[in-house]
Amino acid sequence: MTAAPETEVHVPARPGRGARERILAAATRLFADQGITATGMEQIAEAAPVSKRTLYAHFRTKSDLVIAYLRALAGSGNTLESVLTRADLDPRERILRLFDPPAAAAAPARGCPFIGAAAEFPDPLSPIHAYARERKLLMAHLVTTLVAELGCAEPAALAEQLVTLADGAASRAMVLNEADYGRHARAAAETILAHALTPPLR
Repeated sequence: MTAAPETEVHVPARPGRGARERILAAATRLFADQGITATGMEQIAEAAPVSKRTLYAHFRTKSDLVIAYLRALAGSGNTLESVLTRADLDPRERILRLFDPPAAAAAPARGCPFIGAAAEFPDPLSPIHAYARERKLLMAHLVTTLVAELGCAEPAALAEQLVTLADGAASRAMVLNEADYGRHARAAAETILAHALTPPLR
């Protein structure tokens, strides 16, 4: 008789195996659906599903869980600024892709999760607010680098204009539940870029 392949051997699961991933997945769904402050740790434990003891073993406080959730979003490639590091696009196209509709256009428009987190935790000294600020500063830095590559004389100032457009468009898309609202900001961004990159007349 031929032995069963090793992958088919059933090994008893260790308690809590995969629990962290399930907690983060549940938190991501609930935070998106109803907001961070409106979501309790007990609700997340039930949705995971894990015991509250297991939840607190992985995330000592709700703040720890929220920051882990934001870090996971930042690494997912599905955030507003993720397009800025795409090597397959030229610098101008990366900037203009900031204004594209989100991939899940059928779902309610959510806006920027980092701005949302900062709004729910407005104290600048809050670690959640501080992490959101870090992501927004990184976004501006990435755009500054791109417009410098395009030859802009004042890249930092132009980058601030562009990220303000992008964040504003994402916020209005959420309020109006209009996923493609960014088309208005894209038109403005194209005008700003054309003006900033046109050599002055002599």
